[in-house]
Amino acid sequence: MTGWIPLLLLVAVLWWAIKVYNRLVQLRNRISNAFGQIDVQLKRRHDLVPNLVEVARGYLKHEAATLEAVIQARGQAQGAAKTARNQPTDAAAIGALAVAEGALGASLGRLMVVAESYPELKADATMAALSEELTSTENRIGFARQAYNDQALDFNNAATQFPALLVARLTGFTPAAMLQSTQSEAERQAPRVQF
Repeated sequence: MTGWIPLLLLVAVLWWAIKVYNRLVQLRNRISNAFGQIDVQLKRRHDLVPNLVEVARGYLKHEAATLEAVIQARGQAQGAAKTARNQPTDAAAIGALAVAEGALGASLGRLMVVAESYPELKADATMAALSEELTSTENRIGFARQAYNDQALDFNNAATQFPALLVARLTGFTPAAMLQSTQSEAERQAPRVQF
């Protein structure tokens, strides 16, 4: 009878470890799914950019540098998205994506500011429709990022709480990266408007 107790204890510990491992795999897969939703919206955004630039090109002949900056930022963002798509829990890949998407957002913002100074472009129906579509996509990206961060938080909580931490460490689970909207203290400051 006493020989069975250690065996039952070992079986119970193994069963618990398998259950924890499967839970961590499930949570990691949810992160991948959440990133997939971001990726869909980023692709939509990346597909809108060339159309936006093409419409603006006819009006902004003297703003070639602005248009080129948007195109270059789009290319970098697409490359970063591809890398992050393959490794949605890798902190470096997610960080590089955030930086590239921030640069694309900034260059698109500059394009919109420049477009404001061209009444004909501002009145163009195609430009207005594309701008509205881009705004809608930006909102969708924000919601998808929030869902990703929620999943990453759930995973990180599960993988760092004792005793599940033991299984996570032994099986190579590392904390998932969170997406941040800002990268520096300067970006967190409210813009100052002076008249």
